[in-house]
Amino acid sequence: MTPRERLRTTRLYLVCPARPRDWIAAAVRGGVDLVQLRDKSLDDDGLVAASEAFRGHDALFILNDRPDLVDACGADGVHVGQDDETPAAARAAVGPDRIVGRSTHAPDQAAAADADPDVDYLAVGPVHETPTKPGRPAAGLHYVAHAASSVGKPWFAIGGLDAGNVHEVVERGATRIVVVRAITEASDPERAARELREALTRVRA
Repeated sequence: MTPRERLRTTRLYLVCPARPRDWIAAAVRGGVDLVQLRDKSLDDDGLVAASEAFRGHDALFILNDRPDLVDACGADGVHVGQDDETPAAARAAVGPDRIVGRSTHAPDQAAAADADPDVDYLAVGPVHETPTKPGRPAAGLHYVAHAASSVGKPWFAIGGLDAGNVHEVVERGATRIVVVRAITEASDPERAARELREALTRVRA
């Protein structure tokens, strides 16, 4: 199965800085099926070294904002924000078979990404303001509802989500979520991931 085919079945997306392999494995056991390495403190060599812990799990591996390092890191694709490389530039760097994801914060950006042949999935948010993106205003739950009614590609609600508020986005049509602190700040990443996955399933049932 190709990365793009696997993307269709993903539900729980973890974005985190460099972590030990055992920590990543625990999160995947709990239900994470897509993991992104996002670590602005590392140089190129540091990212390549850190990527080893992210490879080889039963989860897709995405690199943040560095299409030029996707091959060296052995990643399944890259995620680019509105202020990063264009999807076309990212696609040119990673080739036709890897995944390109795109951050979106408003309906016009979602429409552009949904229509862009170089984009495979969208991140929709931030639903709530979050310290991982300081200064980024919340897009709100109405944006989630908009995406549910208009976006055809796989998309993930993102921004301040945890097991206690996942129901808010699921009730508005989200079937996939991105989390950071809900797992990275948990004492037990496997348990935290399982609780998130169960919350997604429980509310959708």
